[in-house]
Amino acid sequence: MLRYDLFYLMAALLASPVVAARLLATGKRRTDWRGRFGHVGVLDAPSSPTEAVPPRPEDSADRSAGHAVGEVSGAPARRRPTVLVHGVSVGEVAATRQLVDLLAARARVVVSSTTDTGVARARKLYSSRHAVVRYPLDLSWMVRRFLDAVRPDVVALAELEVWPNFVTECTRRGIPVCVVNGRLSPSSYRGYRRARAWLRPVFRQLAAVAAQSEAYADRFIDLGVPRDRVRVTDTMKWDTSGRPPRGSRLPDPGATVPPPAEALATALGLDPTRPLIVAGSTGPGEEKELIATRPPAAQLLLVPRKPERFDAVAALHPAIRRRSRVRSAPTDLFLLDTMGELELAYTLADVAIVGRSFAPMGGSDPIPPVAAGCATIIGPHHENFADVVSALAAGGGITLTDTPMAAATRLLDDPDARRRMTRNGRRVIEEHRGASARTVDLMSGLLHA
Repeated sequence: MLRYDLFYLMAALLASPVVAARLLATGKRRTDWRGRFGHVGVLDAPSSPTEAVPPRPEDSADRSAGHAVGEVSGAPARRRPTVLVHGVSVGEVAATRQLVDLLAARARVVVSSTTDTGVARARKLYSSRHAVVRYPLDLSWMVRRFLDAVRPDVVALAELEVWPNFVTECTRRGIPVCVVNGRLSPSSYRGYRRARAWLRPVFRQLAAVAAQSEAYADRFIDLGVPRDRVRVTDTMKWDTSGRPPRGSRLPDPGATVPPPAEALATALGLDPTRPLIVAGSTGPGEEKELIATRPPAAQLLLVPRKPERFDAVAALHPAIRRRSRVRSAPTDLFLLDTMGELELAYTLADVAIVGRSFAPMGGSDPIPPVAAGCATIIGPHHENFADVVSALAAGGGITLTDTPMAAATRLLDDPDARRRMTRNGRRVIEEHRGASARTVDLMSGLLHA
């Protein structure tokens, strides 16, 4: 672990002028640095070391083997196993929603995230039921301090987030570490391959990988994960968009708009008699083009992916009305400059445009607008969601184009086409759901190992 510490400290020293300038520019210096240094504090309930676990059919075998699971009624209760579920930021945290619910039936769950927005999202989703903590910097003494406080029995890292000191220290303590919803983009894979001499021993320590696709599985294996520890489970994002209860279907597209979405429409000042296009998770350069080419009969709601871009997008056109500001003169241009309301906005939309896909930025997740009942458009640069887009396109549930507003205009003029696309897209989602349950099955052996 010492070599990783030395590498991090040398890198931090060399990068300090650039990092300091960026922190001053973005205000991130006000982040939870105590949490990043591994200080967790007192974890919220449920945290009893002797909390009983509801008995399951397999528990009799587990008890005979001495595993740490609950006892039957009347017998002494044992400590529930603790699972740490980590997602680096908002997208990864949101993707674990059903996984966390399923794990909570058999374990105490602690959720961690790295970024400020990720922690805020985790608290909104989970803090009423589970402890939410900040993930530490990967320096050995900070990692040890964090693990001493959380005391996980199993760690689940969403998508990737394989940090050498953290994985090594968990292995030293006998804590299995698995990657869930595993994804290695081409750029990440190239970077990891260049550092294989350093990182291959770390990947070899992973207890399991639940990969989104065969291609991602092969990349994890190439980086050192033993083949028998890797399983393809699909993406958990099929399960979480629309937040349907386990075993239920997505709500009908024609269902009544939920009250929170109505409140959002009122706060923005949307005109319910005019069609609405929602451009979600947009990136630099996209908003200007969407504003310039929007159809005159429609309203356009822009939702940039990064909060630090809100002011720049608001400055693109004098008619833009911001969600966070007092309502001004009537307009057809709106900016959602708050976090956690994009899925609500999709429930109001007639057509959705998925951002970061019309320039080489990797694309954003198209599942939420499809699940919300939107006719959905995405651009040619969707590498980060290639398998999802491929499945939706094959099922007729999404439109691929490099001229999004032309496609949006055609869909607004053809209600039957919108209905067909919505119906097809939601059928594809239903066909692919189940990755969270498959991941829990994979983790069950680690919980009782």
